Amino acid sequence: MNEDRIRPRDRDAVIQSLRAGVVPHTGLQHIQVGRVAEVRSLLADVERVADGGSAFRLIIGDYGSGKTFFLSVVRAIASERKFVTARADLHPDRRLHATGGQGRSLYSEMMRNLATRAKPDGGALPGVVQKFATSIEEEARVSGGNVTELMEHRLHALEELVGGYDFASVIAQYWKGYKSDHEDLMRNAERWLRGEFQTRTDARAALGVRTFVDDDNVYDHLKLLAKFVRLSGYAGLFITLDELVNLYKLSNSQARNANYEQILRILNDSLQGSCEGLAIVMGGTPEFLIDPRRGLFSYQALASRLGDNAFVSTSIVDNTGPVIKLRGLTPEDLYILLSKLRHVFASGDQSRYLVPDEALEAFMKHCSKKIGDNYFRTPRTTIKAFLDLLAVLDQNQVEWSELIERTQISSDTVSEDLSQQEDDDDGLTTIKL
Repeated sequence: MNEDRIRPRDRDAVIQSLRAGVVPHTGLQHIQVGRVAEVRSLLADVERVADGGSAFRLIIGDYGSGKTFFLSVVRAIASERKFVTARADLHPDRRLHATGGQGRSLYSEMMRNLATRAKPDGGALPGVVQKFATSIEEEARVSGGNVTELMEHRLHALEELVGGYDFASVIAQYWKGYKSDHEDLMRNAERWLRGEFQTRTDARAALGVRTFVDDDNVYDHLKLLAKFVRLSGYAGLFITLDELVNLYKLSNSQARNANYEQILRILNDSLQGSCEGLAIVMGGTPEFLIDPRRGLFSYQALASRLGDNAFVSTSIVDNTGPVIKLRGLTPEDLYILLSKLRHVFASGDQSRYLVPDEALEAFMKHCSKKIGDNYFRTPRTTIKAFLDLLAVLDQNQVEWSELIERTQISSDTVSEDLSQQEDDDDGLTTIKL
């Protein structure tokens, strides 16, 4: 049927990304399976933030269990509900708190990836600002008011927040440059909003403002941006941050604790409802959360907020707290996923399926024989091997039954070697045998 057909762009994005071992940015709806309770919980967060509230979640799962995919799914859901979304991976050079520009680097990465429904691949910041200005002009046309006065009145709501006066001033100057075709003024305003100024002197010379995005005010600017996008007519700002294991790997305890303090601040603001229209969802491994010496639980103030039962291995799951533990896929889930991948590979045309249903069962049995339960609990390599199998079948005249037995598959392993970590601050070394 025509409605089952998959656009070539979505098909290629899904296949190429998964064969490379990364999560596709588009077409996620074609391959989503399981996680019903978790998605429902995040959907409730999205609705609460759209009503002017706030949300904070930690998504915890083993390496290869689908954290990044889950974050992409909930970000896509938020985008469909008129949110502005942003994403970034934490990295040694991108942190929540730092003193050498790493915090500003994280903010700049989020701004590069800022997305809307109209601009899903990032780079949506100019469009958000222009939508704000356009809404002001439309209001002035209907009411007969003065555009400048209306803009000042609406931007006044930002001035109650830290850095709000300069933020409002930069938005006003962007609009001024837009109306007068002053490219340099618009470009400088965009650079300031993206966190690209590095000194107060440069910011003042270009825009006449005394502040700029720096390591110590990244979160303050995110709160400003969240309120601004609501003024522009969006539901709110939805941010996903992945690879929190890079905070766990920081060798200096002071640097780790400073970043954990920022997470505590975000959590407190969310619980107290003091950041309007902002949702922040972070992804990390179990070690990042529960390690008593280096993980979040090593920071007592955070441990008390998250609760002693935040990560209890049990069949009874509570998704109402700040921590959501991603359960592994079941064999049934993986069977459905392989069926969907077969459907995507065939561009949604059942007549072009390369393998029958019994091939899916045979492939799963082969994977189980090779790597045990890991084939469905951490399915990254299983998915890649299946798509490689389909690609070979698509290019060669060979029986699928012969090819399955020759398919090589290995258990997914952590790419970063965490077996030996040195603590520069205490002179101790942790060695796992």
